[in-house]
Amino acid sequence: MTAQPMQGSPDDPSEILRLLPAKWHEQFLSEYHGALDAAHEVWRFQQLRDLLHLWHLRAAAYSDPGFDDALQATREDRADEFVPAEEAIPGWPDRL
Repeated sequence: MTAQPMQGSPDDPSEILRLLPAKWHEQFLSEYHGALDAAHEVWRFQQLRDLLHLWHLRAAAYSDPGFDDALQATREDRADEFVPAEEAIPGWPDRL
């Protein structure tokens, strides 16, 4: 699957599933159903919103055609293939 723009609300579960590669659907749905159950308690509703936001970000990353290669490079500690945070994120040292 190639990266595609979101069409509705980015945290809409159907939009997340549409963008998310199929190999991640089972994990997403399991976590989503668990958060739905938790959201029956009013004070835990934010847990559902946080989970949907996190999976929206994951769907964007996981659907990127280069994600699997980048993940493998990380596992193999091939740091020469990455831009240091100090160069990519303005003000990064001040955030530490």
